[in-house]
Amino acid sequence: MNKINYVFEKSKTGETVPLFKLQEGNQSLHSMIDPKKEAQRLISGICGEDFIIFLGLGGGFAAEAALESANARVLVIDFDKDSITQLFANISYAKLTKNKHFTLLVDPDEQEIKNFLIENFKPALYKSLKTIPLRTRIEKDKENFDKTITAIQEAIEIITADYSVQAHFGKRWFSNIIRNIKYIKTNNQQPDKKINALENTAGGGVLNPSARIKEAAIVAAGPSLDCQIKTLAELKSKGAFIISTDTALGALSHNGIEPDAVVSIDCQHISYYHFIGNKLKNIPLILDIASPPLLAGLFQSPLFFCGGHPLAKYFSGCCKKLQSLDTSGGNVTYTCLCLAESLNAEHITLFGADFSYVDNKTYARGTYLNSFFSKKQNRFYPLESQETAFLYRSPFLPREEEANQRYRETSSLRFYRKKLEEKSSMMKAVVISAPGFGAPIRLIKNDKYEINNEELEIGNGEWDSKNSEGFLKNYREDILKLPEARQKEFYFDVLNEKQKVIYTTLLPYIAFYKKRNPELKQNELIENVKRKCAEEIARVLKR
Repeated sequence: MNKINYVFEKSKTGETVPLFKLQEGNQSLHSMIDPKKEAQRLISGICGEDFIIFLGLGGGFAAEAALESANARVLVIDFDKDSITQLFANISYAKLTKNKHFTLLVDPDEQEIKNFLIENFKPALYKSLKTIPLRTRIEKDKENFDKTITAIQEAIEIITADYSVQAHFGKRWFSNIIRNIKYIKTNNQQPDKKINALENTAGGGVLNPSARIKEAAIVAAGPSLDCQIKTLAELKSKGAFIISTDTALGALSHNGIEPDAVVSIDCQHISYYHFIGNKLKNIPLILDIASPPLLAGLFQSPLFFCGGHPLAKYFSGCCKKLQSLDTSGGNVTYTCLCLAESLNAEHITLFGADFSYVDNKTYARGTYLNSFFSKKQNRFYPLESQETAFLYRSPFLPREEEANQRYRETSSLRFYRKKLEEKSSMMKAVVISAPGFGAPIRLIKNDKYEINNEELEIGNGEWDSKNSEGFLKNYREDILKLPEARQKEFYFDVLNEKQKVIYTTLLPYIAFYKKRNPELKQNELIENVKRKCAEEIARVLKR
């Protein structure tokens, strides 16, 4: 990047305007006639529900106009701290720096930009995200701003994927969590036996903090599992701790292998089919508290954990009952890997982790899919048609490597694989994948791996019906006590710290409701969701 030197001149309307100092003549970053009017034209049409990123600070006229006229959330990204110091020495940015909706990032790397946007841009709160470049500025540092644009695009992809899941499952997550909270009260008996590294505390699952597992196996349900079963059985006979995904439970049962734990994170009721016909009494189920309550009833002592839902985190923070497990990988195999890490496993082998369709097969033999399709088939919709429709429900991606490979990937499956690769590279444990035919998992160890030092929570005493009902009653009252949402204001601005936490627990439901009611204004959306959530809790309490 060339060194930037500014000179400063007055516009015809009296504003101080920065200009690049160049040998061929100074170049202004803004209009030298009326830079404020120019800025107002630039941000015209932007409403108060927008999140705006300005590339380049300049005189700050556009950012100031966005804050004053549109009441938007504003982020400015710029580079070269020395030139920024020049700007602040000659121009007053008080209207920007004193506004709590304004943020300036100076010399950020791509990861800082991504982290900031993932943390602060919530599609449920903002109508849109807009990027506005100060073209005269970015032309002087094209390399840095090109990287910035790439980082913004990558962040948006992550945020959009997460939001689309919230928009689909937000209501179901909320419904499941509040029912599981009430279920905990009746499930306070201890299991007949403590199984290896797992304990149970009043229905809220915790991990044994003294657990030290040398060898663990994680079993997914990819087609390669069929040819890996013999190796898995040998590992089991040698005392390895077997963690099964819910999808793979039927395949293991089909082959006479009982896992030491089963993990389930799916909030959909169809996950019930993974467990039908399997002997479950002595197998601990590690269950996301956002999972269907029906699943908890199948097991003697389900061990609920806290995934990524803000309501689950709020409940766990208030009551200190739930172990935290990472579900950000988007699939249950990833969460199984996090469980193995929490149990201090030294060596982990992945089975059936194809993250692809092998030879046009979706799952290993013995999984729920065949029986599920068999029950639904008729002469107009035979088994083969159902399997084909399931296989081709998402488009395949172009092949990455050799043309004769036996597997095909979708964008979702590739995303899951990449997340698992990223996670395993940052773990202290040695992670390998059993030989198979699916998409190859590149398990490259990062020298700067992160050691998991998280304290394992044991719980907070007894938990009974009074605890459950008391929490739900208080939570409902807190929702109803949230201030009325009004138009043309940032709702977060009128909330105190506790109210912000309560409101955050509603965001996935807001995403769900917003997708189905796009015509609603933000304040109407918030008021409707508050009312619906309060009504849902009241129904649960009456049962």
